[in-house]
Amino acid sequence: MKYSGWPEPGELVVCEVKEIEDFGAFVDLVEYEDKEGLIHVSEVASGWVKYIRDHVREGQTVVCKVLEIDEESQQIDLSAKDVNDHQRQEKIQEWKNEQKADNWLSIALEDDETYRDVAESLITKYGTMYEALEEGAIRGEAVFEEAGISGELAETLTEVARDNINVPYVEVTGYVDVETTSPSGVDDVIQALGEIEDVLEFEETDGEAEIEVEYVSAPEYRITAKAHDYKTAQRAVEESAQRAKQRIEELGGRGEYHDEPHTAEA
Repeated sequence: MKYSGWPEPGELVVCEVKEIEDFGAFVDLVEYEDKEGLIHVSEVASGWVKYIRDHVREGQTVVCKVLEIDEESQQIDLSAKDVNDHQRQEKIQEWKNEQKADNWLSIALEDDETYRDVAESLITKYGTMYEALEEGAIRGEAVFEEAGISGELAETLTEVARDNINVPYVEVTGYVDVETTSPSGVDDVIQALGEIEDVLEFEETDGEAEIEVEYVSAPEYRITAKAHDYKTAQRAVEESAQRAKQRIEELGGRGEYHDEPHTAEA
């Protein structure tokens, strides 16, 4: 999907070089509908440019900064020299990601009107379709509901996001001491640790975390939570430890949570 409006001064835009003259290069702004711009020869590269074709060629994809816009004359002045390598690479990757998202949504939403409505809603809320889908791969339907999209459509978008975007996991580790002097001590400890679930699901804004509990050395157990973000993983570790602590105390024992191990680990 292409933007229908105008870019903002200072914005980085992806362009395709269409025509080259001695005084500059005419380009199409590939992210915008029917928008063309000019890179003046003085903005093509740093320093003096003797031959403009030494720096740009027809059909080349370039990243430019928007300098000035004159809507009345349909003129957009651009600069290629004001974009550094990092900005260029980052913008190109963003553009490629948006093309992927556009393709995924076009396939999933066969109705053109629905596709356009969804795309505009996601861009308005999250800036790009890809960022919306990336967030949706983590938090699910809540992301799309926040953009005004609900029901089966939100479910479809969540499925698209999770089928196509691999979001890296974060692991957080914590420790809980679980001990008791009760004659049924072993059973009590097992019962307390049993309060820790394999997967914890939080409120919509936090997603879910996978939990693993391992014995370290009596009375210490290691809790590892894996989630899409640090906040959720940390919360899962602390809540898991609290559940075990609360249960062992109900059974007459003692529980304590700590970030670092008491005993040396191999």
